[in-house]
Amino acid sequence: MKTEDIESNPADTSAGKKQRGIQSVEVGGRLLDALARHRAPLGLSELAGAAQLSAAQAYTYLVSLTRLGLVKRDALTGSYEPGPLALRLGLLHIEQQPAYHVAVPQAAALAEAVGFSVAVCVAGTQGPTIVRYERGGFPLHVNLHVGTVMSLEATSTGRVFCAFFAPAQVAAMRQSQARTAGRTTTVSGVDAPAEPSFDAPMRARLDEIRTRGMERGIDAPSPGISSLSVPVFDAERRMQLALTVIGPSGSIDVAWHGPVAHALRDAAQRVADALVNRV
Repeated sequence: MKTEDIESNPADTSAGKKQRGIQSVEVGGRLLDALARHRAPLGLSELAGAAQLSAAQAYTYLVSLTRLGLVKRDALTGSYEPGPLALRLGLLHIEQQPAYHVAVPQAAALAEAVGFSVAVCVAGTQGPTIVRYERGGFPLHVNLHVGTVMSLEATSTGRVFCAFFAPAQVAAMRQSQARTAGRTTTVSGVDAPAEPSFDAPMRARLDEIRTRGMERGIDAPSPGISSLSVPVFDAERRMQLALTVIGPSGSIDVAWHGPVAHALRDAAQRVADALVNRV
């Protein structure tokens, strides 16, 4: 074992003396940090460069990280991305957040009341991500589950995030989605812009969403599936998550002032009130 890999005595916590750790773990952490910062799958050489390692050195660490489930390698492209253990750790972090704790029972009650599925979505590195999914009584011919990433522009949930979430984070998520879809020439490692750049029709639509406080999708992005989505704010009026009701187009009423919309608004308000009262 290398000398630098030996962990120091954890009892030695004297002020002014830097605690030593296991250097190989910290190097592996640089690879994970590079994946998190780039918000997209990376090839070996690209990932090694981002972590300031040689390709050969990075590969040995990635073998171990893959075995642990912290990283996974795409068999077709050879690119690396966060693995199932990393995703579970991310979800565990989300589950500790006050907004999630408050929203989960409200989402379950809402699904039971309206009879349709309800998704709780938070901002992830690649876009708005489902972190809780309550199934309703109507079957959906679409594969939605915890971990599903919603398109920023093609879904009602995504457009709610575009309208209300922090602009810099929306820009980063949008860059990630564009890179994943192969629609950008952004150089890897270059930061996303401070604000997203939308065309005029999209900007007008986002203004309407802000005025209305709700967005809907009709037969989009999946034919036969419609939805209504609203933001949930904390005491500082910062958007924390979105609540989205999803159902078959022939069954769900997506009128702005219909019963589903009213129930959704009420549920979002109860979550927001609970967050305010926690302060």
